[in-house]
Amino acid sequence: MTAISQRIIPNLWFDRQAEEAARFYASVFKNSRVSELTRAGKAGFEVTGIPEGAVVTVEFELEGHRFIAINGGPLFKFNPSVSFLVACETRAEVDSSGQGLSPGGAALMELGEYPFSRRYGWAQDRYGLSWQIMFMGDIKTKQKITPTLMFVGGEAGKAEQAINLYVSIFHNAGAGDILRYGKGEAPDREGTIKHAAFTLEGQEFAAMDSAIRTPSASTRPYRSWCSAGTRRKSTTTGPSSPTAGRRACAAGSRTNSASRGRLRPRSWRACWRDPDKARTERVTSAFLKMKKFDVAALLKAYRESR
Repeated sequence: MTAISQRIIPNLWFDRQAEEAARFYASVFKNSRVSELTRAGKAGFEVTGIPEGAVVTVEFELEGHRFIAINGGPLFKFNPSVSFLVACETRAEVDSSGQGLSPGGAALMELGEYPFSRRYGWAQDRYGLSWQIMFMGDIKTKQKITPTLMFVGGEAGKAEQAINLYVSIFHNAGAGDILRYGKGEAPDREGTIKHAAFTLEGQEFAAMDSAIRTPSASTRPYRSWCSAGTRRKSTTTGPSSPTAGRRACAAGSRTNSASRGRLRPRSWRACWRDPDKARTERVTSAFLKMKKFDVAALLKAYRESR
């Protein structure tokens, strides 16, 4: 599969293993690479505790899909409420990917044959990130990797509400096929979502409800960048930085649904990558003090004279 047109980029929160994890994933999947490292400057050390020169973010690609890994500290742990479904063309590919991810991890559903696939497995890797590896057979898919949201425990039954919210916010979005639970599938409530597909900005996502509660069912370690391009629908949700994340946790803040996201206009990327170190230090210092993005404040910091 070729690289997809991707405006929504999953951000994965690690303690300090972002680079190690990115290189591990790139070694498991084909057509994958680590593309860029961002290192800490002097600004913000007293807030983040990340020393100058240490890796802060890692941009990487897996099978044409872009990801960003963040060294955010030991605040959150991954769990199965968010997983990545990998569409495989052969059963051998399922086994190869599953075995590549398994060292140091744990199986949630053992590799084997299931009613919905002749070869499938669901596992947490050594970092706790969840992967569903599935032989697609005759099912045609546009994407190799699909982010999948699972609404569990007290949130079970909210998947459809969340999908409707997301597709109302983003462009080129819509709900797809929905498979619902029927009678006799307790503890899951009849009519709730067993599996649903939806698109945001032309990218495929999936969601499901599950009344069986998973440990620490929070999606805080998972975030997403959306490259907004224009001001229309460019609303920021969720905390914008590791510092803001700490403040939000202390305040017990929540969004309408379990998943969080971050939107950024493309001008922000240019500010972050400017070769003028003094500029990037000013922008970083301003950014770390924010609970949510204030683009005007960032551009002001960027444009200030030395």
